[in-house]
Amino acid sequence: MFTPLTVTVAVTALLLAAGCGWAALRDQPVKDWHYLGMAVVLLLTLAQLTVGVVRLANGDRPAGDSTVVFVSYLISVPLCLPVVAIVSLGERSRWGSATVAAGALVLAVLQLRLADVWSGGVGAG
Repeated sequence: MFTPLTVTVAVTALLLAAGCGWAALRDQPVKDWHYLGMAVVLLLTLAQLTVGVVRLANGDRPAGDSTVVFVSYLISVPLCLPVVAIVSLGERSRWGSATVAAGALVLAVLQLRLADVWSGGVGAG
């Protein structure tokens, strides 16, 4: 994969999780800047999806026999934040912020798993 992009996605997702988690602790709903943060992370995940598809189209493959697993993670990552954004729109309380924080944290963990599957790490296949 493209490590700098993977790290950037993970770090921005963690920053978003921290911001939304802080808002939830302060009993605040999701604000416009949270949605802006989700948009930035979403754009980064779409760039990552594009890079992954191009690498696969050029013949690069994940280590081992885990192409299907890699593609499933690659497709799942950009879907994570839109789902929590929709939930947070329906939940205009601190729990909407908590939901976005949890979704962003899951996205950061998915980045680790995506990198692990690409490199053929433990449990890749």
